[in-house]
Amino acid sequence: MVYFSLFTISFLAATILPASSEITLASLFLTNNFNALGLFLSASFGNILGSVFNWFLGFYLLFYTSKSWFPFNQIQIDKASKWFKKFGIWSLLFAWVPIVGDPITLVAGILKIRFSIFLFLVSLGKISRYFFLYYFLI
Repeated sequence: MVYFSLFTISFLAATILPASSEITLASLFLTNNFNALGLFLSASFGNILGSVFNWFLGFYLLFYTSKSWFPFNQIQIDKASKWFKKFGIWSLLFAWVPIVGDPITLVAGILKIRFSIFLFLVSLGKISRYFFLYYFLI
């Protein structure tokens, strides 16, 4: 149940909620009550899937951005677009960065960035972040 909860928190942290999967993961690592690899994989998979969700939102639902229920506002999209234009697809390595990272994944969908490239770069950045968290805590 802990692994599924961590997966869910990590997924939501990458989408619409201002949650911190790092704090949850670090706390669970430090308890030494759970399998570290299981925690690492749950957090990574959930967070990556959250970014994939954002990419699909941008790719398929761009025309809903003006709706009140859409998870990103125009200011966030504009800020992420500026970041994306400055750094290109390499900005996807920073999809884990709070506040700007989630909209970057949405903008990647809006700009129709090839999914395989998107998935590779986002996964590399997010997995690296959790690896460094584990490395510095344990």
